[in-house]
Amino acid sequence: MPVKIRLQRHGKKGKPFYWVVAADSRSKRDGKFLEKLGTYNPNTNPATIELNLDTTVEWLWNGAQPTDTARAILSYKGALLKHHLEGGVRKGALTQEQADEKLAKWLDEKSGKVDAKKDGLSKADADAKAKALAAEKKVNEERIAAAKQAEADAAKANEPVAEEAEETAAEASSEGNTEETQA
Repeated sequence: MPVKIRLQRHGKKGKPFYWVVAADSRSKRDGKFLEKLGTYNPNTNPATIELNLDTTVEWLWNGAQPTDTARAILSYKGALLKHHLEGGVRKGALTQEQADEKLAKWLDEKSGKVDAKKDGLSKADADAKAKALAAEKKVNEERIAAAKQAEADAAKANEPVAEEAEETAAEASSEGNTEETQA
């Protein structure tokens, strides 16, 4: 039975979530599988990958062939490196301790790169939020200044009208007084 290590799609439309499985190559994409090896979530940045290295390497030693995408995921998580190092141990090229040390060193470097990417993304996100806040404050200050200017303009426009109204009222009252005196 030819076995493939491949992705099995789950999740809803537009939000895929994958299981990394060992399955018979003749079974359907989302059909029957032999063993679940891990998960892959491409919706997060960076993508979240959970993988059981030991069982994955065991399937690789038993002859399971990964698909192209699964191969990239296995390489990213170090399963192919572990498989390679165990081959060296079986041939006697290096000891198990040396192989474990090399794998641990590689995994530490990889986790450092992933953490650096996460920090860079969070810093970029924080910078974008700070720029948006500064732009919003500037717009609000401009609105407040424009409102104060409009109030000042309205007050200036109302002052002459009020003075003219007082003058016409005074004139009308003085004219009314003169008419009363003439009568």
